[in-house]
Amino acid sequence: MNNTTARRVTGASGVLVGAIGVSIVPLYFMYAGAPPAWNVLTRNLLGVILCAFLIVFLAGLRHLIREADAGWEWVATLVYGTGLVHVTLSLVGASLETGGVFGTPDGTIDPTTQGPLAYGNFLLHGTIGRVLTALFLTTAGAAVLQTKALPRWVAWTAFGIAGWNLAFVPAMFFGSEAARFYTANGWGNTALTASLILYWIFAVGVAALRRPQVPATRGAVEQHDVLSSTTT
Repeated sequence: MNNTTARRVTGASGVLVGAIGVSIVPLYFMYAGAPPAWNVLTRNLLGVILCAFLIVFLAGLRHLIREADAGWEWVATLVYGTGLVHVTLSLVGASLETGGVFGTPDGTIDPTTQGPLAYGNFLLHGTIGRVLTALFLTTAGAAVLQTKALPRWVAWTAFGIAGWNLAFVPAMFFGSEAARFYTANGWGNTALTASLILYWIFAVGVAALRRPQVPATRGAVEQHDVLSSTTT
C-alpha cells in the first residue's frame, strides 16, 4: 500500500470513528430510567464496530508518523500501543454492559449504573480511560508537532484534550453518582470528557483526507543529500 492510499484509509477510518461515536452518545440519554434491551445492545454493537475502525485508524496514524520521520518510530509505536490498550478496555466495558442486559432481560436495571457488572465499569470508563486518553493524545500530539505528519492544530488540540482528561483522573475520589458532573461515573467524566477524543479523531480523519501527500522522511532526505554530494 502506498503512502497516499494509507493516508486516505486513515482519514476515512477516522471520520467513521467520529461519526459512529456521535451516533452512540444520544443512545445513552434517550431514557430517564432503565433503557430497554434493544437500546443497550444497539449502542454496544455500534461501539464494537467503532473499535474495529479505531484499530485501522491507529495503524494508519502510526504509519503516517513513521513515514514523516523515521526517527520518531518508537513514539509512533507508543501511540499505537496505547490506543490498542484503550480499544481493548472499551471492548471489555461493552461486554460488561451487555452482560447486564443478558442478566436482566426484562430491563429493570440500567447496566451503566446498576448491577455488579456496572461497578466494574466505573474505572474503565472513568479514571483508567482518562489516563490512557491523556497518554495517547500527548504522545500523538508531540509526534505530529515534530514530524509535521499532520497540521499543527492537530497537535495543539491533542494537548488541550489531554490536559482536560488529566483533570478528571481524581474523580474516582468523589463518589459514583452518574447525575453529577465530577464523579467516578459522572456525566462530565464518562460522557463529556470521554467523547472529546472522538471529535479529535474525526477532525484528524478530515485533515488526513485533505492532505493526501505524505512528506518525505528526514532519513530519506539526508540519504539523498549524501548521494548528491558524492556524485558531484
